[in-house]
Parts: sequence; structure tokens; C-alpha cells
Amino acid sequence: MRAAAQRAGKGLSSWLGEAAAAKLRAEALKEFLDEWERDHGALTAAELERAERELGLRMADPAA
Repeated sequence: MRAAAQRAGKGLSSWLGEAAAAKLRAEALKEFLDEWERDHGALTAAELERAERELGLRMADPAA
């Protein structure tokens, strides 16, 4: 963790705080998407690919 904080140019406490905040945001997003899918049905592969493209993300390969 110290090495990661140093690479980011941050102190360990600051890096840990940011990591915890990112984890909380990811959990909140997962809860939101789970609820949305319960109400509207599962996201399609096309919708996920579009989101990936628009957000500049690379989704994990489920076969990996």
C-alpha cells in the first residue's frame, strides 16, 4: 500500500481514504444497478458495450 501511495504522490492516510471512498462509491453503484435491473430487467450486452465505450472503460472478460 505504501508503494501505491508513493506512486500516486500521496501520503498513506490520504491514499487509504481515497481508496475507501472509491470502494463506497462502487458499492453504491452496484446497489443502484441491482435495484434498476430488478425494476427494469437485466442490462443487455449492447447496453453494457455502449456504457463501456462512452465511459472509456474495459469490462472484465467473464471467460477469464
